Amino acid sequence: MKKLLSVFLVIVLIFSLAIPSFSWVEINETQSQIPVIRISGDGEALYDEEGNKIFHYKDVAKLVTGESGTDNSEMYKSMAEALLPALAKGLVTDNWDDLYAGLETEISKIFSNSLLDENGNVTNNSGLSEKRKQQMENKRNYDQKGNKGFYSWEDYWFHYDWRLDPMETADVFHSFIQDIKRTTGCEKVGIAATCLGTNIVMAYVAKYGVEDIQGIGLDGSVVGGAEILSEVVCAKFDVAPPALMRILRDVEGLGMFNIEDFIMETIEMLVRTGLLESVISTTENIFYDKLVEGVTSALALSTFYTWPNYWACVSPEDYEDAKYYVFGEEGSEKRVKYAGLIEKLDNYDKEVRQRVPELIQEIKDGGANLGVISKYGFQMMPICATSDAVSDQFASVKRSSFGATTSNVYETLSDEYINQRIAEGKGKYISPDKLIDASTCICPDTTWFIKGSSHSNWTTYEVKIMYDVASADRQLTVDDFPYSQFMVYNTEADTLEPMTEENCNTEYWDADPDIYKPTSFIDKFKVAITSFVHWLKLFFEYIATEKA
Repeated sequence: MKKLLSVFLVIVLIFSLAIPSFSWVEINETQSQIPVIRISGDGEALYDEEGNKIFHYKDVAKLVTGESGTDNSEMYKSMAEALLPALAKGLVTDNWDDLYAGLETEISKIFSNSLLDENGNVTNNSGLSEKRKQQMENKRNYDQKGNKGFYSWEDYWFHYDWRLDPMETADVFHSFIQDIKRTTGCEKVGIAATCLGTNIVMAYVAKYGVEDIQGIGLDGSVVGGAEILSEVVCAKFDVAPPALMRILRDVEGLGMFNIEDFIMETIEMLVRTGLLESVISTTENIFYDKLVEGVTSALALSTFYTWPNYWACVSPEDYEDAKYYVFGEEGSEKRVKYAGLIEKLDNYDKEVRQRVPELIQEIKDGGANLGVISKYGFQMMPICATSDAVSDQFASVKRSSFGATTSNVYETLSDEYINQRIAEGKGKYISPDKLIDASTCICPDTTWFIKGSSHSNWTTYEVKIMYDVASADRQLTVDDFPYSQFMVYNTEADTLEPMTEENCNTEYWDADPDIYKPTSFIDKFKVAITSFVHWLKLFFEYIATEKA
């Protein structure tokens, strides 16, 4: 039951991978004569009107996984009592309505205090903490420059309720910018945005232009879509066993958790022999077509998809399909119930999503600087149909870079393609690992690529590039920095180096097409037998070790 499996993959993997993105970066050596406003993604904890924390990714992850002594037995017991009879009824009668309703009810309990209403509005006065609100007021009313003579990176953060409609948050952002201009006496400000914050910035540009903006830095942009939030909600859903193996290697390599070698080898054997794929495929054939629409809607409306800013991450080509799978066809009961929310979603689609290239051109034509950072070297979440894309875990490079041409994890750009680019005088835009062609980006000379830095990791180097582009008195390009357009980030050493053919292999896994995508029966049989024999040897070694 692939969609039900996605509950655990989505909740556990998204939250465990997202946690590092909430650490704040301090850059003492970077300073500017204008304030640069930082707007980040969804790391801000939410509180109710009494000051009780109601939602944070770390807390949800602990609830689901049972970490730190969190008692989740009642939650799972409630799920079992509600869902198992409904599942049995569906198997017998082929009527799955009770399963859909039960699934939405049970999963909603985890997110209940953070869900928005059918109009996409807050119903319980939840939002930022009083401490954050006070910090915002201080920033609005006091010049952070003081006696320093310059503005530091950490001076201005725009905190916001990241669930809400980006078009509405853009109004609050505009007011914040005007207050900062007033208190500092500066005619313009810079903006540095990451993740969901890029949606807010583009909504702001759509409504207010760039008259007040010196420059904009976008890192890990999801404005063009993020596959992890786009594909799984519009039936582009697939649990790819090799991708699952690679994501486990990633999270282990990043130190998020450790998996015993024998367990990893067992999963690897199940993948290479095709056994895991057979189980998933059989389940798909039995349940997938029957359950996909109802389960998608139930999971969406009980988790992330009453939040307009998450909807903003749905790609242009997926948007109409996503509405269908979440709300049903035109005139359906859910379309009527959620008409207010849908109106907000459609407005963002019209004003921003469908106009992204045009808005980027407006930034440039308006005289504002623009810099884009796209990261990669990690496996896309394995529940995405395009899980083989070159990505930062959440979004493909093609989307986060606004148009780069890429290969996939199994192959490089062809020699023929590269030679053609060289003949056109665009060879400098080909990455040393031959995975990316930056020449097709909307802004090829102001787009940087960092391999080895995941979507959830914001290094000091990335922040400095964004900050310098946003505050400079002219448009900076890749030639203005001591970094190349293509760079490699070393996680352990916390260093950034120009990418070369020698240092570009940073992945924690090896996507060998001969092993993971054998074409003939003989090749498949050979891989399966070799893998099983290797696993059998490790099995006996493991047993011997355990007995010792």
